[in-house]
Amino acid sequence: MSGRPAGPTPIEGGPEAAGERLGTHLVEVPASILDRVREGGGTVELGAGARAEAGRDWWPIAIGWAAAGQVPARPAAVVRPVTTSQVSELLASCADALVPVTAMGGRSGVCGGAVPLFGGVALDCTGLVGDVHVDEESLLAEVPAGTGGRDLEDALRRCAAGYTLGHWPQSIDLSTVGGWIACRSAGQYSTRYGKIEDMVAGLEVVLADGRVVRTGAQGPRAATGPDLTQLFAGSEGVLGVITRAWLRVHPVAPAEGRRAYGFCDLAAGLDACRRILRRGATPAVLRLYDRAESERTFSRPDLCVLVVLDEADPGLLGATLQVVDDECAAGARVDDALVAHWLDTRFDVSALGPLWQAGVVVDTAEVAARWARLPALARDVVAALRALDGTIAASVHLSHAYADGACLYFTFAGSRARGGADAAWTEAYYRGAWDALNGALCAHDAAISHHHGIGLNRARFLAPALGEAHHVLVELKRALDPAGILNPGKLGIPSPFGGSPWP
Repeated sequence: MSGRPAGPTPIEGGPEAAGERLGTHLVEVPASILDRVREGGGTVELGAGARAEAGRDWWPIAIGWAAAGQVPARPAAVVRPVTTSQVSELLASCADALVPVTAMGGRSGVCGGAVPLFGGVALDCTGLVGDVHVDEESLLAEVPAGTGGRDLEDALRRCAAGYTLGHWPQSIDLSTVGGWIACRSAGQYSTRYGKIEDMVAGLEVVLADGRVVRTGAQGPRAATGPDLTQLFAGSEGVLGVITRAWLRVHPVAPAEGRRAYGFCDLAAGLDACRRILRRGATPAVLRLYDRAESERTFSRPDLCVLVVLDEADPGLLGATLQVVDDECAAGARVDDALVAHWLDTRFDVSALGPLWQAGVVVDTAEVAARWARLPALARDVVAALRALDGTIAASVHLSHAYADGACLYFTFAGSRARGGADAAWTEAYYRGAWDALNGALCAHDAAISHHHGIGLNRARFLAPALGEAHHVLVELKRALDPAGILNPGKLGIPSPFGGSPWP
């Protein structure tokens, strides 16, 4: 099984990149720590090019910086261990020496979560690979955390009976299992299979002091205190480093069905989706686009397009599609070929880099709220984004749905030609767009992230969003990582290495 995913950097900066955009305090790594990594069979990279590559992820504003030969921050060393014991020894040594460690997988995150703000070690977990072991009776797979998404699906489908995790994020070709869990990733078939936190049954995690703990996976449910697996799911590397996971898998579905409908407005389509879930149907894909995105994606500006795809046992499939047809009767049935078009283009992010290079600021925000709040939330967020000077586009689609609510996925773009001519305008517009978006989310009591996570970009919003519960997160961090070495500067948690350069 191959280890490192294909090219994680959206725009290649020069190997000597002009400098750090955010990094202000580079913590060095003692040579003795790096020597022990090499002796244990891991690799260490110290070259400027390798450190620049490890200094950024797919955070959209960092793409613009990369186009100018800059990186958000640069680690002192890139370390790639190949075993859990190597991770353990490395973290113990870094805790003793007060060296920050930023764990990263394929670096496909879009919130700056993998940016090593204070230097130190960039812990490249893509070396943690190996065989995928499947308990076919129990439908559980034991998977090293550095396993790439495509590699995992290939391994599962090579089993005699053929299995799938059912997890298809847009970043499938770049991202890793550990990264999915660390950020509570969602795949495009999540209405059928769930998000990654629904799929994970247990974890192996290395704590900041080097201790290795295992959580869960003994049985399908347990009453053994709080669910510690979910403590580390979504912790974005600030509480521990995930090195192995036990995941719930499924037999490859024997049948597939597709539908496409159009609605006069977004509210009508949202109501149809709500009724589908209310009746207990869970089609794998249930994606509803507003008119702006229907035009951009399907060349249908006259309708809000809903694409539906399900895969299941034929009996279940037929029942699900019947519910879909019943609840979409008020809409217009359109060509099912729109589903095929979505499938053909769903992983394409090729336009992002060229847009930033052309002076267009573009980003997406995936949020979640109850069904009762979704229509007004969609309206108010789009209106808030369109009201900003420089905005040239703001749109929304529903991407993941549940019985009690759904994820709305907003896209916005601003142009320097419309609003300003320099990099300062770019950053001011970007911050302003996120501030406007967050204001609307707070007004509707919506979750500020559904699956992209918090990272650096959304860190300033997390404490207000969680309220007093954020103090619980801070105390957990102090208990598990008293030296504060793990991914400092993220999740709005105070860092001993300095304040956040992206407040």
